[in-house]
Amino acid sequence: MTRGSNTIKENHTCITHLAIRLSFPGCSSLKEKRSRLQPILTRLRREFNTGIAETGLQDVWQSAWISCVVVSNSTQQNARVTAEMIKYIETHYPDETIEIQQIEQR
Repeated sequence: MTRGSNTIKENHTCITHLAIRLSFPGCSSLKEKRSRLQPILTRLRREFNTGIAETGLQDVWQSAWISCVVVSNSTQQNARVTAEMIKYIETHYPDETIEIQQIEQR
């Protein structure tokens, strides 16, 4: 057995939950909303390696709540990533409006 192998190393995990309420002006059906929302979810998942899902307002045509979870060992890193995610949506999807954004860190 090596010298420090039986010591417990401290594990510091930071979890950040980003909730965003998106508005889809002009949507006239749930099918149209889904066709506009799905690319956003896919791109955020791919670009930021994050867990993401539609978590509210699933039956509303022109709005959606999405939740993103970022996990790392640094609250500063998580804050940077969530800020970049918001900026990414605003830049790449100008037709969709961020109505509300909430960030919770643990």
